[in-house]
Amino acid sequence: MSLRVLLTDRPWPDDRIERGILTEAGIELIEAPSGDEATLARLSVDCQAIMTCWAKVTQTVMAASPECRHVARLGIGLDNIDVAYATTRNIVVTNIPDYCIEEVVDHALALLLGLARNVAFHHLRTKRGIYELRSGQPLRRIAGQTLGLFGFGRTGQLLARKAQGIGLTVVAHSASGDDRGTGIEMVSREELFRRSDFLSLHAPLTPQTRHAINAESLPQMKPHVVIVNTSRGGLIDHAALWRALQENRVGGVGLDVFDPEPPNLADPLFSDERVIATPHIAFVSEESLINLRERTARQIVDTLQGRVPENVINPQVLLNR
Repeated sequence: MSLRVLLTDRPWPDDRIERGILTEAGIELIEAPSGDEATLARLSVDCQAIMTCWAKVTQTVMAASPECRHVARLGIGLDNIDVAYATTRNIVVTNIPDYCIEEVVDHALALLLGLARNVAFHHLRTKRGIYELRSGQPLRRIAGQTLGLFGFGRTGQLLARKAQGIGLTVVAHSASGDDRGTGIEMVSREELFRRSDFLSLHAPLTPQTRHAINAESLPQMKPHVVIVNTSRGGLIDHAALWRALQENRVGGVGLDVFDPEPPNLADPLFSDERVIATPHIAFVSEESLINLRERTARQIVDTLQGRVPENVINPQVLLNR
């Protein structure tokens, strides 16, 4: 029987790495021309595994594939995969939770520093011929200010260490309240919002975290707060954020993720000089993408050759095999 894998989508230029590893193992790679549900359901029919970056692998897509044994996320978050349904079908779900931790943390820190020092604001104005140091948000010394981390997984923990290195005081909030042995002060959500001069988001998108930054939470924050999001766009209610910016209740915003993606760049939020926006690139480096693509392809090979792949999200399915 010929083994086939469906690649739903990819933001990189080619599938050379994935195809090379799968072909060497005798597995055919099929690439979807688009990531809509109907197309993916049609193409998954004869596939034993699905690899996805951002396309939604829904119950409909998996139900169309009676032989599917594995859904592999080319990334960390799993909100685009119906993990609950996959588990009822004994379909293994995997991700690569640590491939881009350094990159995401560096990007979050870059956004934070750029906003703290008005770098993008003055860069754009200078390029337009406006050379005026008095304009822009008031500048405050970074050392001694407080960075709040909403979510304290791998990226939050590494950002905490790097932020302490430039003199920031760090506090964090997570669902578990566990400081992971770091000694970082863990606080309630409300205290995090109240104390943060800088607020960096590192939580997964769940019903409990969706729109955590909203019309109710924004007034709890300092009027000069800088908010950075390199996690999931749905953590922020962007309409409420825009209102807060208009009312000068937020000092600056750094966004690398959006809801939806891509965002509507005609939205006035993106023309505000206090906002830095990047096109979901925090995870990107040559090294991180090679690591991600190779490991995901090898996860698929392991499953289809009868081995247990790394990073199984729903290990209970292994008991039923």
